[in-house]
Amino acid sequence: MVDICRICGAPTEQHVLQEVNWLAPEVIERMAHDNPNWRRENGACPACVQQSLLQILLERGDEALHHSIQNVWPLDAEAAFGALPTPLRMHADPRFTGKGIKIAFIDSGFYPHPDLIQPANRIRTWVDASADPVQVRHFAADETPTWPGWDDGYPSHWHGLMTSTVAAGNGWMSHGLYRGLASDAELLLIQITDKRGWITNDGIVRALRWLQQHAAELGVKVVNISLGGDLVDQLAGNPVDVAVAALVRQGISVVVAAGNNGERRLFPPATAPEALTIGGLDDKNLFDRSQMELWHSNYGEGIDAIAKPELVAPSIWVVAPILPGSNVAAEAQRLFSKRIYRNSRRALQIAGNKMITPYYQHVDGTSFATPITSSLIACMLEANPALTPSLIYDILTQTAHPIPNVSTERQGYGALEAGHAVAVALLERHQHAVGYLQSPQVTSEEITFLLHDHSITQVQVVGSWNGWQLPGLLSIQVEPGVWQARTSRLAAGSYVYKFVLNGERPLHDPANPRKIHDGVGGFNSILVIEG
Repeated sequence: MVDICRICGAPTEQHVLQEVNWLAPEVIERMAHDNPNWRRENGACPACVQQSLLQILLERGDEALHHSIQNVWPLDAEAAFGALPTPLRMHADPRFTGKGIKIAFIDSGFYPHPDLIQPANRIRTWVDASADPVQVRHFAADETPTWPGWDDGYPSHWHGLMTSTVAAGNGWMSHGLYRGLASDAELLLIQITDKRGWITNDGIVRALRWLQQHAAELGVKVVNISLGGDLVDQLAGNPVDVAVAALVRQGISVVVAAGNNGERRLFPPATAPEALTIGGLDDKNLFDRSQMELWHSNYGEGIDAIAKPELVAPSIWVVAPILPGSNVAAEAQRLFSKRIYRNSRRALQIAGNKMITPYYQHVDGTSFATPITSSLIACMLEANPALTPSLIYDILTQTAHPIPNVSTERQGYGALEAGHAVAVALLERHQHAVGYLQSPQVTSEEITFLLHDHSITQVQVVGSWNGWQLPGLLSIQVEPGVWQARTSRLAAGSYVYKFVLNGERPLHDPANPRKIHDGVGGFNSILVIEG
């Protein structure tokens, strides 16, 4: 039955309006404060709920939300409701969502979660490479994918569900809030847990060799491996790393997890020189770079003494779905079935289980830093399909942000920078667009803002230097898809600004990694003029 939201008036189904009943008390208080005539029993639509939730999360980012040690559980009850959506925390360019790109996941097992198959199915192929002969099933966009054992609730399905949705989930069960960066990408799922419940090098190699044979015809561009195989006596020439190299030679980016023990020891495929090995980052679920710390991920050397990992990405406070049909799912439904009070036993249990909603929890480990990286690569390929694995490697490492006071051997080039990486990927289309690598550009005489976008007809730049007054700075198209705006040099100081696309859609500067939240769920870009 359809009703209306008492805050914004949007037509909304009654059962969706009543989802406010399981929100954290501080969210309810914020909604009531911002809307004096609203009452909890009225319910609210997802858009209004998300606006209040994001506002709280953004404000907490400045107030150092988490005072507890984040790798020790259970956490305080309020923190359980405070995990930032991945695109927001990664400063991602919202124009690119991996559309038209296919990612292959090699993992223990999988589940056809609504975040992957609604409103259209994006799981296009399922493969069981745990033994010979390899089993394969293909699915259309209008099919509901199933495979042997998909609904048996085995723990092995949980890990692959997490990795695939962290990368490519569209947040269907959260009305789009908790989505991955590549929320429009298609998926190929390869499970390799054998009958004993083991993951072996043989299984990884079998999956990789199957991909070598079929990746081109199936259109796979990225392979995500969030697991490790068996330690081998001789790294040089081990079959897992050899198979990874073969895939990269075919033009496919392979992204692998470094591991979580904090040891100077790597297992294949993290040892493969051609793979992009991802370590872990604890960003404290904040926007403050100065608060970043390294997650206790593994590091070391691969074949030919290649240092690993190359990059680190968030490996804690990462939001992912709860496995339907599992004991955890049943517990989540029980805990969220009644009103939640601050510091109550129920709230503490929710925090201890790392639950965010009845359908999502936050997870930790380099297994989840890896799909964040894979999803970013899918967005880069959407922006520029001509990118090769070597160019992708160069862009990601050149745009990474080094973590202070952490050795290079443990962090590689530093923390992943999503928005900046996509901006530089676009640059590869316009090598003759002088200086497009960075925006804004400041000289002694003027400031130049640059944006790449082929889908728009008008770009304006508005900012704090004149109170955000429109029409702001009007851009001209200096070549197809490259927009440029100029202004005289401003007085020394710090300013914030945004692009306005087609007169209505705001966008932070994707080529500028310096950002601050705008208070309404997005970012402003920062411009600093030195004295």
